[in-house]
Amino acid sequence: MSLPAQSGETLRGRYRIREQIGQGGMGNIYLAEDLRLEGRLCALKEVEHDRALPENIFKEARDQFLREATILARLDHPNLPKVSDFFSIEQRDYLVMDFVPGKDLRALMLEARKQKRFLAEAEALGWIGQLSDALNYLHTQTPPIIHRDIKPSNIKITPAGLVKLVDFGLVKVLAPEEVTITVIQGQGTALYTPLEQYGGDGAHTDARSDIYSLGATLYHLLTNEPPAEARIRFLDSSRLVSPRALNPELSIRTERAILRAMSLHPDGRPQTVDEFRQYLFGARDLPTGPLGAARQTHAAFDLDILTPDSALVWASVGLLGLSLALTLLR
Repeated sequence: MSLPAQSGETLRGRYRIREQIGQGGMGNIYLAEDLRLEGRLCALKEVEHDRALPENIFKEARDQFLREATILARLDHPNLPKVSDFFSIEQRDYLVMDFVPGKDLRALMLEARKQKRFLAEAEALGWIGQLSDALNYLHTQTPPIIHRDIKPSNIKITPAGLVKLVDFGLVKVLAPEEVTITVIQGQGTALYTPLEQYGGDGAHTDARSDIYSLGATLYHLLTNEPPAEARIRFLDSSRLVSPRALNPELSIRTERAILRAMSLHPDGRPQTVDEFRQYLFGARDLPTGPLGAARQTHAAFDLDILTPDSALVWASVGLLGLSLALTLLR
């Protein structure tokens, strides 16, 4: 990988780098000044493709980046940073978006944990309500857009209290009959990633994958403890501790909504973000049954509710579980 851009360097004759503010497996994020619009700060997300890629694969990845960047640039929602430009320099692609000031939710949670307190439930639900608006907007686009990397560090709160869902590095555009290549190949962050998202192309991810990540994020925010990974829960359902066991002040409704969203089987989750929001805020009664309990996750594996598509997903999940089990036995 090449050296990162340096402070003071100007890209495309327009974006002057102030500093590097983030780093990922395939590139960096920079704070930059827009020289055409005085006073405007922007975030430049850099994607550097593997120089060892065959030429046809490199071209395919870059074409996919350009298609998805074009779609992201059309988005306009108050809880999403506006994508204003994209360009390429040699092996690197750049996405230019609004710089969002403020702290991310991970930082706020860590502050609360250090002070031996929990974030207020009502405040956290308010953030999730705003975030749900953004996700509903993404999921109802034509074609739908799945974020696939929802986690506390990707959610920022501006000084005015506005939630912003940032980092579109794993965005998936659900174009029908099109093989998916994400802007940055990857699986997301393990603590917040549903089982169906593991695998190279994420062919079986949909809006319910974001709902799982949203539930896992809320779990972490309200308990100060990360949830057990889906892969671990697949082998041992008891590893997911009930949120109220960690934070007894939580309401039963919030706990049950979180656990419903974190069902291992996609069919066991709320099927839309609006449905999840209705469970959280009491506009809809939560279904009764074992899915409300953290230690009965395997009840979600009810073959009677499997569709052909979900059966395919779980055949893949079964192979993953077998592979994990064999690894542990070695």
